[in-house]
Amino acid sequence: MVIKIMLLIIFFLLMLSIGFICRKNSTDVNGFVLGGRSVGPWVTAFAYGTSYFSAVVFVGYAGQFGWKYGIAATWAGIGNALIGSLLAWVILGRRTRIMTQHLDSATMPQFFAARFGGRSLKIAASVITFIFLIPYTASLYNGLSRLFGMAFNIDYSICVIVMAVLTGIYVIAGGYMATAINDFIQGIIMLVGISAVVVSVLNSQGGFLEALDGLARISDDSVSTTPGVFASFFGPDPLNLLGVVILTSLGTWGLPQMVQKFYAIKSEKAIAKGTIVSTFFAFVVAGGCYFLGGFGRLFSDQIDIAANGYDSVVPTMLSSLPDFLIAVVVILVLSASMSTLSSLVLTSSSTLTLDLLKGHVIKDMDEKKQLFIMRCLIVVFVAISVVIAIIQYKQNVTFIAQLMGVSWGALAGAFLAPFLYGLYWKGTSKAGVWCSFVFSTVVMLANMFVRSSFPKLLQSPINAGAFCMLAGLVIVPVISVFTKKPDKTLVDSAFACYDIEVMVHQSTSLSDESDT
Repeated sequence: MVIKIMLLIIFFLLMLSIGFICRKNSTDVNGFVLGGRSVGPWVTAFAYGTSYFSAVVFVGYAGQFGWKYGIAATWAGIGNALIGSLLAWVILGRRTRIMTQHLDSATMPQFFAARFGGRSLKIAASVITFIFLIPYTASLYNGLSRLFGMAFNIDYSICVIVMAVLTGIYVIAGGYMATAINDFIQGIIMLVGISAVVVSVLNSQGGFLEALDGLARISDDSVSTTPGVFASFFGPDPLNLLGVVILTSLGTWGLPQMVQKFYAIKSEKAIAKGTIVSTFFAFVVAGGCYFLGGFGRLFSDQIDIAANGYDSVVPTMLSSLPDFLIAVVVILVLSASMSTLSSLVLTSSSTLTLDLLKGHVIKDMDEKKQLFIMRCLIVVFVAISVVIAIIQYKQNVTFIAQLMGVSWGALAGAFLAPFLYGLYWKGTSKAGVWCSFVFSTVVMLANMFVRSSFPKLLQSPINAGAFCMLAGLVIVPVISVFTKKPDKTLVDSAFACYDIEVMVHQSTSLSDESDT
């Protein structure tokens, strides 16, 4: 117990110290929200990865999908690395950095307003962002309850409040730079922690081959009658597994708190290095989480899914580890949750301040007032998420994965296609953007309140969210073709940033001059 408490104290003091040290970088809006657009590759890559993976993945998703799909759940982690990290950086990274700086946009709603014209898009995007980030933020706390109960026997409400207060302090003090540097440290903890946990759990089952053999012997006729299905390549339900891969991988392309990491990156070299680091981080952390969860059924004699839900799977797997490793796991999950929470509250507060209040509700808002309001809204947002998390836990409203599925589905479904096409295609129309916003928001709200009326495949928030993302990629170009063309002057002005010539070394690009 002394070791656990000491590690927690050191961890918290380090996070708070960095927050106060970074105060000098958050004296203006650009510094507070984007770190002055001067963040290096390692810090940006870790900030991207730690914002991506939280207690939702480690406790909620790893437990639920590992139980449902067995070792095949690892495909979700592979998808997160290849689609959610590698392709996201390659396809979005450079263009996002160039165009957002050219349009002077610090948030995704600002990008939509500047790229497509009109204040209405900015207001709508900021409202969608705020509403659907709340359930996602509330879901971050849930994974901590069982782990802290296992390690310290601490009441869930106290755990939630302490984590929220400490996160709020360092974000308010140091802004994006404090968040990014803390993310880097928390990311290292996550890399080491997940590797140690996977090795320890497998060793407790006799090693990898022994554990895999034990998994192959497990059968559940309610899921599949195929022998050894939980140790198979695609598991018992490949179609629903595909929905998980799409939602958790492609979803990052349209999430404001993820895309905003590209706004702040420093240089071309930083993008190339960040791509590699981010992909490696996702392979280890996401791949490790889902791989670990895939062995959950080996502990089925200790787990009562009907009584305690899927969120009990991973904590039960870890309960027999040595005290030091349990302390590492607690710090690991705290790191994952605090890094994601800091990113979410910063995104939400900056979006509300810059996109909804500034110029609309409060006409005269200088830089000092903007910073003050953003800091106040961080407090409000954290408080709302804490209240919802505690109420949700006490009333047992829903599972972690459902909360996150609704949030990701609505946000990524609404924003992914307009943002992607906005970076690449001059023909994207404002009507196409509006249709994407409305379609995904309506579908995910309907999935929350009238889920039983949906087709069976889409009753799951995971599948509904994946459907919204894919549908948006079709809706935006189709609507754009048949509606009013975008203003040519506005479009040409936005895309002019790609035509600026820069000098590069020949190792990067061959000379066009032919040898004669």
